[in-house]
Amino acid sequence: MLRIMSRLACLIAMLVLAGSASLTVGGVAAAQGVEVTTLAAPDAFTTPGRDTGLPATLWRGASVKTARTVLPLLAARPLSPAAAALARRILATGAPGPRGAGTDAALMGARASALIAQGDAKAAAAILARAPGIDRNPELAHAAAESALLAGDDSRACAVAQGLSSGRDEIYWLRLRAYCQAIGGQADQAQLTFDLAQAQAKDPVFGRLMAAKLAGAGNPGAASLRNGLDYALSHSLGLDLAVAKPSPDVAAALAGTDPAASLDTSGIAPDLADLAKAIATSQPMGSGVFIAAISEIVSGGPKAATRGQAAMMLAFLLGDLTSIEARDQLGTFTVTEGKAPVGRDLALESAANQKLMGEAALLSLWTCAEAGAGGLALGDRIRIVHALHAVGLDADARNFALEGLLALK
Repeated sequence: MLRIMSRLACLIAMLVLAGSASLTVGGVAAAQGVEVTTLAAPDAFTTPGRDTGLPATLWRGASVKTARTVLPLLAARPLSPAAAALARRILATGAPGPRGAGTDAALMGARASALIAQGDAKAAAAILARAPGIDRNPELAHAAAESALLAGDDSRACAVAQGLSSGRDEIYWLRLRAYCQAIGGQADQAQLTFDLAQAQAKDPVFGRLMAAKLAGAGNPGAASLRNGLDYALSHSLGLDLAVAKPSPDVAAALAGTDPAASLDTSGIAPDLADLAKAIATSQPMGSGVFIAAISEIVSGGPKAATRGQAAMMLAFLLGDLTSIEARDQLGTFTVTEGKAPVGRDLALESAANQKLMGEAALLSLWTCAEAGAGGLALGDRIRIVHALHAVGLDADARNFALEGLLALK
């Protein structure tokens, strides 16, 4: 019996040793066949809002300080169509952000708020749907809820309100919860939450809309488009949204189209039509074309010469500036400087020379935000067209050039 047990013990030991050897060999083989790659941690810019066609290197070399300055401006100030289109494109791109961006909730919120303000609520909602710590940050949660409501995703907005653990007793969240309970079939809870909200801060517009929603009948009055919650309520009641005056955020969200599409080139002066066509269709901009064109445009005297030079310069910068003929022609143009600070102009020139796409876009948009919807000074526009073309944002550079031609009457 002892002999049998001894043999069994030896057999078990041999099997253990064999298993250890095979695991070791397998482990070596596995280790030899696996490449370990360290992935960059997600940051405020990594999550995409949509596919924009821009590269993952968009923010290479960009300044996080500039981003923190410019993004709030893009959320608060109106932009021209060309600038709005550029802002939407770069901010919807999913790419590793500027060094130091990290998972900055304020920066992520500013990114989303800027997208909402420029009419891309769907991209903002997609970004904020994956934002970390949203339940602990009321400001970020507010942007997430509003973007979802403007994008027509009520369920997502209600999920944000339900999951919030900080600041949930603030008036906005009481009103949103009342709406969510109403559309969720919780009429009694909705009525209690609605009464609490009105007791805390009475709002006649929200009051009449929500009362009609709870009653399921009656006359709710006119639609309201002050914010995403008003929009969702008005839409759910079947009200005529066309008669309401929307806030800028709601107006941009309801437009639902790329702002660049509103660049109607039919308004460009007839003598600039050929130039505009060449810009719009990305035709090669050879210096010979410009020399011939400017001779015809400037023949109307000094005033026409100034206007012609401006038009030619906007187009000229989309071509090859390395030839002697190009430099000779540029040297004759007398277009005045813009309004942007000299330091920012130098920073934009440096970004263009280094092919820093995101940095050039941010610096350009900074000047655009200060100019407002009325448009850029000609000198600023020329610098922006040159910089965007230099870093590879050619479609945006052409939009800015066409917008400039529209202003030359």
